[in-house]
Amino acid sequence: MDRGSREPEVKEELEVICSTIGRTYPGKYSFATYCFLEVVPPYIEDGISNCIANGADFITIIPYFLYPGMKLKDSVKKAASISRKKDVRVAIAKPLSKNIRMVEVILNRVHEAKRENSLQLPDFECDLLLIGHGSSDRRAREAFDYVVDLLKPLFGGVHFCFLELDEPDIMEGLRSSLASSPKCLLVVPYFLHRGAHIKYDIVREINTSIRKQDQTNMYLTEHLGADDQLVNIVLDRAMEVERGFFAQT
Repeated sequence: MDRGSREPEVKEELEVICSTIGRTYPGKYSFATYCFLEVVPPYIEDGISNCIANGADFITIIPYFLYPGMKLKDSVKKAASISRKKDVRVAIAKPLSKNIRMVEVILNRVHEAKRENSLQLPDFECDLLLIGHGSSDRRAREAFDYVVDLLKPLFGGVHFCFLELDEPDIMEGLRSSLASSPKCLLVVPYFLHRGAHIKYDIVREINTSIRKQDQTNMYLTEHLGADDQLVNIVLDRAMEVERGFFAQT
């Protein structure tokens, strides 16, 4: 259950996540699909209806969000309401935030960028700048800080900034990251999808910022994408909520 985007890559990435679950864990789930809160179909009601049409009498719903926030709350409320109307049993899991596997997702993006740019430096001689979306919700900042803290022992320096709604912004994040003249600065967009923020907003902000910085040895990685570790996080969340649900029934 995703927020939704008009960018076609978002659907493509979710299709990969769902197909990987079915291929890697045959028999675990009889059907895996995705839906969106808003912007484009399939909407949440479509997703639940598709599961029922494929024979489901119990549905595990994973909110595919990195942070708590209003959109997550709206998605959960809508899914619960639609499920009651359709008289189908559901268990709604926690979002993807605060899972230690997220470190592996980030490391995968970092190591891809290092290979593509023939960088031989070990991680602990590189600095990292994590770009988050930003939120006015305090719990979203806590979820972001959790990932930042896990990364700190692995790199020479770990910095962070936000696209919007929180501080520091991207210009300040780059300025402070480059102030110590690191041997290598790896910039990681902490976003699930290649949506509009990745295609346009972050690229624009970085290009504007680096005109005022020395961008020597700075490398932009890919976003989180359809990583196998994200599949494992989805399954972690599914198993957590299923254990709780069936323990009570």
